[in-house]
Amino acid sequence: MATAVNYDLFTRDVVQDPYTYFGRLREEDPVHFNELYDMWFITRYDDLVWLTRHPELFSSAVLKTDPKAPAPAIEESDLGLYEFVKDFFGSFFIQHDRPDHADMRKVVHHYFNPKAMETWRPLVIDVINGLLDEAEQKGTFDVMHDLAVPVPLLVIARMLGMPNQDRPFLRQLSEKLLFIGRGETDRMRPVTEAIQELQEYLGPLVVERLDNPGDDLLSVLAKGEKTGAYTRDQVVANAVLLLLAGHETTINLICNGTLSFIRHPDQWRLFKQDPSKLMKSATEECLRYDSPVKTITRIASEDVEMRDGKVLKKDERIRWVISSANRDPEKFEEPDTFDINRYPNLHVAFGSGIHHCLGATLARLEGQEAFRALAERFDSLHLEQKELEYQPSITFRSVKSMPVTWN
Repeated sequence: MATAVNYDLFTRDVVQDPYTYFGRLREEDPVHFNELYDMWFITRYDDLVWLTRHPELFSSAVLKTDPKAPAPAIEESDLGLYEFVKDFFGSFFIQHDRPDHADMRKVVHHYFNPKAMETWRPLVIDVINGLLDEAEQKGTFDVMHDLAVPVPLLVIARMLGMPNQDRPFLRQLSEKLLFIGRGETDRMRPVTEAIQELQEYLGPLVVERLDNPGDDLLSVLAKGEKTGAYTRDQVVANAVLLLLAGHETTINLICNGTLSFIRHPDQWRLFKQDPSKLMKSATEECLRYDSPVKTITRIASEDVEMRDGKVLKKDERIRWVISSANRDPEKFEEPDTFDINRYPNLHVAFGSGIHHCLGATLARLEGQEAFRALAERFDSLHLEQKELEYQPSITFRSVKSMPVTWN
C-alpha cells in the first residue's frame, strides 16, 4: 500500500468509523491481506458480488474446514471451548455448501416468503406503537433498548413459538453469542455458556414440537429432523441461528437508520412529507448507507486469482466487506451521501447469491414500520450524547445505546 496500514480492526478508530478505514483499503489495496488475522479482505462491490456468485470457489463451511488457529488469538486454555463453539456454529445451515445448504435451507425457506412475512406487519405496527406510546409518556427513550431490541426480538420469538416472558433471557444469551465476532482473548467463554444454556432451553421444546407440532417456526425445524434434513443437534443449532439472525441485524438497521436520519435533517424533513410512500426507498438507503453487517467470512476451496495478480490460496480465510462495497463510488453515485430517493439502490446489505439473507423481507418490513412510526410521531429527534459508542465487533455495526429526545 502507498502508506502503512493498521492491521488491528478492533482499534477505536476502525470500530467507530469503518468507512474511512475500509474506504482507504478499497482505493489503495482492494484485495488486501491482513497479516495480523492471516485473512484476506475484499472491499470492492464488483469483487464482492463475483465472489458470492462463485460458491464453488469460496466455501461457506468455514468453521468445519478452517485448518488455522483462531484469529484474533484466544487463550490457549480455551482451545477446547473453541472446538466446541466451532462444532455448534458449524451446524448452522449457512455454514454448509451445496447440496447440504440447499437441502437444509429448503426446510425453512417457505416460511420466510414475502407473502407469509407480510402477515406479520400488523403485529409489528402494534408493537412499535405500544413502545412509542410508553416512550412519549416517559419523555425520553433509548432507540436501542426501548425500540430496536424489543420489536424484532418479540417477532422472532413469537415465530419460533417461545413464551413472551422468555425474551429477556433469550436476548441476554444472544448478546453472549455475539462475542464470537469480538477480539477478547477469553471470548469463547461467554459464547460457550450461551450455547450450553440455549441447548438446555431448546432441547425440551424441540421434543415437544416433534410430538405435537404446531404452525410455528420451531415446529418447521423439528419437521426437518423427521425428513432427515437435520439431526437433532442441527435443529437446536438452527433454532439459535434464526433467533440470533432474526433480531440482531434488524436491531442494527433500526438504530443505524435512525441515526442516519438524525444526522441528515434534510432527509428527515423529506421523509416526513410522506412516510408511507417513502418508507421502502428510505429503508433501502439506510441498509446501504450504514449496513447492519460489516463483514462476512468465506474460505477458499482452491487457489483463486483476483485483481492485481493477487492469489487467494486454498484454505485461506476471506472476509468480504459490505460496509465498503455499499460505499463503492464505481457502483454508487456520491456513495457517502445519504439519499432516501436513491435509485437504483443495488446494495449488498443482505449479501448476494445463494446465501442471500433468508430473513431480508422481515428485516425490511420491521425497518419500514419503525421509521414510518418515528416520522409520524416526532418532528425531530436529537441525540442525548455527542458521540455514540459501537460494539467492538468485526461482524456487526452495532451501537451500545442510543438515547434520544424529541421536539
